[in-house]
Amino acid sequence: MIDPLRRAAYLEALGIDRWAARQSTATDAWSELKRCVAECTRCDLHRSRTQTVFGVGDPKAKWMVVGEAPGAEEDRQGEPFVGAAGQLLNAMLGAIDLPRETVFIANILKCQPPENRDPRPEEINECLSYLQQQIEQVAPRILLAFGRVAAQSLLGTDATLAKLRGTVHRFGQRQIPVIVTYHPAYLLRTPSDKRKAWEDLKLARQVFAELPAEA
Repeated sequence: MIDPLRRAAYLEALGIDRWAARQSTATDAWSELKRCVAECTRCDLHRSRTQTVFGVGDPKAKWMVVGEAPGAEEDRQGEPFVGAAGQLLNAMLGAIDLPRETVFIANILKCQPPENRDPRPEEINECLSYLQQQIEQVAPRILLAFGRVAAQSLLGTDATLAKLRGTVHRFGQRQIPVIVTYHPAYLLRTPSDKRKAWEDLKLARQVFAELPAEA
């Protein structure tokens, strides 16, 4: 076995140490973003939260799910989309062959609004940069926006969910495709719209399949 110091010298001569430094920098940036979210006091929601809900899943996922805001159970557990809505989300992802652990799941807001009310514009404005940084660091190939608030916030529009569904939108400089569908909590209340959600998921699967191969 090569002596570790000699191996390090060989790697340095090959310039591989610089590659390792870039990997470390990426990891550090992710950890720093987590810390910033955990300590955030930008809006009044920090006063009532149990904890922030950063996100969960593969930090290098090709698919990224974006929801609205944590609910009471998410606030307790520190994880997005748990409980009945989370189970339905898992089923929706599973229907297009995406186990939950293979995607990255995050919300527009990282703190629970009181009584699960809709996020206020000023709360979204303060929190959205965290999601934008998550998208930049995860670098997904496609985004799934679940619900009106998530879709409108992500796309910077006030269009209705009905108008946003069924169309391929684009996000950011990388022009990441965005598919909009119903929030699982809504589908639990209105199961008759599950078929429409299935059409949205099939569209997302088709769009992903047609993306050019990664370099």
